[in-house]
Amino acid sequence: MRAPVLQVRDLSVHFRVESGGLFRRQRHVVRAVDRVSFDVHAAETLGIVGESGCGKSTLARAILGLVRAHSGSAVWLGEDLVGLSEEQMRIKRREIQLIFQDPQGSLDPRMTVGDIVAEPLRTFYPSMSRLQVRERVQGIMKLVGLLPDQINRYPHEFSGGQCQRIGIARALVVNPRLVVCDEPVSALDVSIQAQIVNLLKDLQKKLQLSLIFIAHDLSVVRHVSDRVMVMYLGKVMEVADRDSIYLRPRHPYTRALIESVPIPDPVKERARARRSLEGDIPSPLNPPSGCVFHGRCPFAIEQCRREEPGLETLDSGNQVACLRHRELPEDAADEDRN
Repeated sequence: MRAPVLQVRDLSVHFRVESGGLFRRQRHVVRAVDRVSFDVHAAETLGIVGESGCGKSTLARAILGLVRAHSGSAVWLGEDLVGLSEEQMRIKRREIQLIFQDPQGSLDPRMTVGDIVAEPLRTFYPSMSRLQVRERVQGIMKLVGLLPDQINRYPHEFSGGQCQRIGIARALVVNPRLVVCDEPVSALDVSIQAQIVNLLKDLQKKLQLSLIFIAHDLSVVRHVSDRVMVMYLGKVMEVADRDSIYLRPRHPYTRALIESVPIPDPVKERARARRSLEGDIPSPLNPPSGCVFHGRCPFAIEQCRREEPGLETLDSGNQVACLRHRELPEDAADEDRN
């Protein structure tokens, strides 16, 4: 097993919010991320999936120091990132970069593509000459599938997919070891999504990158990830290798997410049995007691309403947070998706 480059242990992010009228205010604590633990190994891709509002992006931002963690640790190459000063964290961002969800919204429209990609170099390596910066920028643009002579164009002259390639180039120009991809293809057309996902896979192999790939589309995550972590309402429901989690999911929430993905064959899609996931994700202002998923789980019993399951490590090394995972039927494997 490759050594972990990032070890996250019991990381929590809480936000304080107020509600009520002018004369009767109530204070609440939103547990956006609640005691999350996982590892990311060298040259590995960890996919993080779940519905909107489950805490995926907040978790990523806590690791990067963009939001403050309430408790826990995120140890990067032996040093805990939680609690570092802003200046110390800025230095660490040479090694940990972020690719944003909105490719066009994340680029300054007043700057040329060359200046956008070069900005991290000027921040972290101010001693580099103009010629060195230009050569590095043109080299990384070529690596991500852009033409080096496009260096003087502006973001509005590019398509959404090309803008995301610019964002990838900006993240990779400082040679990071870990890149956090925060839903990098959700704003793109399906055909362009495949191109960007394949590009990230190729770059990972070529540059030996570690990736955290955040998405709500399980078909995309399966294509790009080595392991997958499923989150729900700020908690980890299941962690498993890519094949196990799709063919033998052990948590009812994982099963429901997988069954919601359409099968490419329309005949098989119409014929297959589907267990729909009913209801909406509960409000994080008032989360359920016990297992946070019990209100939507077709297998829940009274014990699930009272007792919160811990993350149990199975013989396979996979992990699941479900009191009834040993009793669930083995009919969730869907070979038609392969």
